[in-house]
Amino acid sequence: MTSASTAQSASPDQPSEPAATTATDPTEGGVPAAIRRRLATVEAGLNDRSWLATAVVVVIAGVLRFANLSHPPGKIFDEVYYARDAWGLIDKGVEWNYLNNAPSYVVHPPLGKWLIGLGEWAFGYHDAEHGISVPGHLFTTAPEFGWRFSAALLGTLSVLLLVRIGRRMFRSTVLGCAAGLLLAVDGFHLVLSRTALLDIFLLFFVLAAFGALVLDRDATRRRWARALEAGLDPNARGRAGRPPGGWRNWPWWRLATGVLLGCAFAVKWSALFFVPVFALLMFLWDVGARRSAGVRRPWRDTLLDGVPWMVLAGLLMAVTYVTTWSGWLYSQEGYYRLAERYPDAGLSDTPIIGPLWNLVQYHQAALGFHNQLDDPHKYQSWPWQWLLLGRPVAFHWTGDGPCGAASCAEEVLLLGTPLLWWSFLPALVALVWLGLARRDWRAGAILLAVAAGLLPWFWFALDGRTMFSFYAAPVVPFLVLAVVYVLGAIASPAGLSGSRAVTGPDEEASRERRLVGGVIAGAYVALVVLCFAYFYPIFVGWTLPYEDWSARMWLDGRWI
Repeated sequence: MTSASTAQSASPDQPSEPAATTATDPTEGGVPAAIRRRLATVEAGLNDRSWLATAVVVVIAGVLRFANLSHPPGKIFDEVYYARDAWGLIDKGVEWNYLNNAPSYVVHPPLGKWLIGLGEWAFGYHDAEHGISVPGHLFTTAPEFGWRFSAALLGTLSVLLLVRIGRRMFRSTVLGCAAGLLLAVDGFHLVLSRTALLDIFLLFFVLAAFGALVLDRDATRRRWARALEAGLDPNARGRAGRPPGGWRNWPWWRLATGVLLGCAFAVKWSALFFVPVFALLMFLWDVGARRSAGVRRPWRDTLLDGVPWMVLAGLLMAVTYVTTWSGWLYSQEGYYRLAERYPDAGLSDTPIIGPLWNLVQYHQAALGFHNQLDDPHKYQSWPWQWLLLGRPVAFHWTGDGPCGAASCAEEVLLLGTPLLWWSFLPALVALVWLGLARRDWRAGAILLAVAAGLLPWFWFALDGRTMFSFYAAPVVPFLVLAVVYVLGAIASPAGLSGSRAVTGPDEEASRERRLVGGVIAGAYVALVVLCFAYFYPIFVGWTLPYEDWSARMWLDGRWI
C-alpha cells in the first residue's frame, strides 16, 4: 500500500515525501492551483526505505507471534470448539461432532474456521479425544501449530496493513511504522494472534476493508484530477461533467471494500456494525472529491453516480458471505441442511430454493441463540470496562511446571498492554478536539470506526447479554491509529497543515518544537515496548514463580 493523502488536509505530522503536484504556478494543465492542491495525493511508489522500515516492523510482529506457537500444549479456551469445527470443515465440508458422528450446531459463520482448518490441513491435526490423527500435507508439526498457524499469519499481516494504512493516512513512514509497532507489541493482539479463535480474523478483514476504503478515496480524487487536467468541465451536464468511464476507471477499491466486508461478516456477524459507517465514509468522501473538483451540486451528483457503486459493493458483500457457506450448501450433512432430518424445523428440500431457505432458518436459530446469551460467566465484562482493562480473559492457567520456586504459575491472559490501552481514552478525547480544530477527515474516519466497533455493545449491555473483552478486537487497530494521530500532533509544529514549509524567524522554533515533540513521542513508544516486555510472560504462558506472576496482576482480583 503506497502513501497518499490530500495535500490540503490538516496533517498531524509533516509529510515524509513531497506532494506529487506542486502549486508553484497559478495554473497547470489549465487547472487552478487551489483545486490541484485539494485533489493532490502523495505518490511514493515502491519506496525502498519505506518498505524496508515496514519489513522490520512486520518481522518483529511475526517473530513474536510464531515463536514457540505450539505452547501451551493442547486446546486452550475456545480452541476446544473452533479447532474441532475447523477440521470438520476440511474433512466433511461442515462443522462436525466426531463423538456423536453428527453435524455440529454452530452459531458463527464458517470463514474463520475455514482459515483455521487450512493450517490444520497444511501442518496436521491430532485429536486424541476424538481419535483423529492426520499428518500435514505440507509439513507435520505439533498439532497446536496447525490450528494456530492461520491466526498467527493473519495477525502478522494485520500489522503490515496498519503500517501501510497509517503511512497513507498520515503521510509519514515514521508514524505508519509507529502504528504497526504499537499493534505488534499489544498483548491483546498478540494473544489473539496465537490462539485459534475467530476474533483475529474479524480484525484482519475489517482493517483490510478500511484500507481498501482509504485507497478508494485516493483513487477517486486522482480520477478527478486527471479528468480536470484533460479539460473536463465539472459543471457540464450529464456524462460530459464527469471523469471518463470504462472498466479501467471503475471504483475497484470500493468493490473490494464490499468483498472484504463480506469476508468479515462471514467470520462474525458483529462485522455488520461497520457496514453503515463505511458506507457513510464512502459517500462523504465522494462528496468531498466532487466539491474539491468544483462540482456545483456534489451531493446530488454523488447520489446519482456514487450510490449505485455502493449498492453494487453491498451486493458483492452479500454474495461473498453466502459463498463462504458453500460447504454447507453443497453438502447433505450440515445441521438444518435437509428437511427430512429436522421435520419440525420448517425446512424445505426444494432444489436450489430449498437450501437457501434452510440457510435462512439456520440463521434465525443462531440469532435466537445470540439474543438469549445471558448466562453468567467468570470472565464476562461490560463494554465500559474494556478500554480500562477491567476484566481480561484467562485463556490458560496451570500451577504446574518447574520455575525454581516452591509455587509456580503459568498463564495466557488476554490483556492489552496496559500503558497502551490506558492511553486510548485520552487519545480519543484529544482526537475529537484536534479533528474539530483541523477539520481533518482522518480524525473523523478513526472516530467513526471506533464508534462502530464499541457503541453497539453498550446497547446489548442494556439487555444483560453475556459478553467478553475480545468482542473489542476489530476496534483495536483504530484505537492505535488514534494514539498515533495524537503522537503526530505532538511532534508537529503548532498550526501547520503539513502542506507548506516553515521559513523565516519561525523556522528555528519549528525545529525545536519538532525535536521536543519527537522525543516525547519516541519516549512514549519506548515505554509501551518496555511495558509489553514486562507482561510478555503472561501473554505467551511462561512458567513464573508465583510471586513474579502476582506482581503482574496490577488490578488484583479484576485480573485474576
